[in-house]
Amino acid sequence: VGLRVGIDMATEGDVELELETETSGPERPPEKPRKHDSGAADLERVTDYAEEKEIQSSNLETAMSVIGDRRSREQKAKQEREKELAKVTIKKEDLELIMTEMEISRAAAERSLREHMGNVVEALIALTN
Repeated sequence: VGLRVGIDMATEGDVELELETETSGPERPPEKPRKHDSGAADLERVTDYAEEKEIQSSNLETAMSVIGDRRSREQKAKQEREKELAKVTIKKEDLELIMTEMEISRAAAERSLREHMGNVVEALIALTN
């Protein structure tokens, strides 16, 4: 019943609008392929360049070993830094002060205090900045 009402209420203006959209529709698609073709041409140039460039396995192995060495050095430096920070003595009152004032976890407050050699003022300043 609702479908009949909608069809009965349709006017000639509605039909003309539909015809206009159908006639204007085929004019738009030729624009899209042109944009697509230019993008495809750019992509062709990029892939051609990438195909021309070869990666030698010896260069790749050298790069991987350099990265591995760098990671191991960074890991050792991080472990040494953690050992140094663990040696720093901090006061329980300072730790609790930072935790309550800054509303941060115990671990974050402890880390900040240790990084600033137990100086509560410097730790608070660093946390606020």
